[in-house]
Amino acid sequence: MLKHLNATAMQPARVVILGAGGFVGSTAAHNLRAKGIKTLEVTRDQVDLQHADAASKLTALLQAGDVLLIAAAIAPCKNGEQLLANIQMQHAICEAIKSKNADLTQVVYISSDAVYADDVALANEDSKMQPSSFHGMMHAARELMLKGVCGAVPLAILRPSVLYGFNDPHNGYGPNRFFRLANEEKNITLFGGGEELRDHIYVNDVAEIIAQTMLHRSHGALNVATGQSHSFKEIADKVVKLMAADVVVEATPRQNAITHRHFDITACRQAFPEFRYTTLDAGLALVQKEYVAQQVTV
Repeated sequence: MLKHLNATAMQPARVVILGAGGFVGSTAAHNLRAKGIKTLEVTRDQVDLQHADAASKLTALLQAGDVLLIAAAIAPCKNGEQLLANIQMQHAICEAIKSKNADLTQVVYISSDAVYADDVALANEDSKMQPSSFHGMMHAARELMLKGVCGAVPLAILRPSVLYGFNDPHNGYGPNRFFRLANEEKNITLFGGGEELRDHIYVNDVAEIIAQTMLHRSHGALNVATGQSHSFKEIADKVVKLMAADVVVEATPRQNAITHRHFDITACRQAFPEFRYTTLDAGLALVQKEYVAQQVTV
């Protein structure tokens, strides 16, 4: 769970965002700027974390008093080659952190609930890390690497559940893919009957938790999840209705066993008692409005 070093919210001097061009990084940057927090938004064009000079370039960018937000990854990580590339990227980041250890005021890492075993039905921050996918293995390894170099620098590890929102580049199974298919008037194909229950979180909520973690200079680990799980079939039906799409939600023969995941969010409530997650219905409605707005402007 998170522990706060700032009893009351205090703005950091500057936040350096790695992966600022990505889904979470760009959303976090927008939210931080809206709060008047100075940011340095680093994209792959500025620092290619797979390049040999990545550590030196990043070290040169970091200043005394900076908070470092790590939201840069090849994601989802699907194979051994991508796993090694992600480790290489994190190695460069860790080398920069070691060089600037005395200057950084906090490191915030965006991990994933994929670090937990698939059969963890009720996850909390003490759940055993036992990843069964390359993506989960990647994040578990990168968490460990950071723990090894941060030393006295407060390290906050945030593990979001299934993310959704407008302009997600990954087209992941769930709300993001369902919206794209409905928008293109294409049928939605479920895995099996879409029975699996998952906790789906609106990306803007993740951005707000990131901001609060920085404002309170928190350290430790926190699952970022709503505490409410819904089936993929239920979400697909909601998306079709919101988009008024003439599409069919199709089941397929099941290839894998049905697993469900729920979250005990007691730690999040204790860390940020005034924060309230966006409900699924409200979040899906916000995404639908983005699609409508896009169509109007095209």
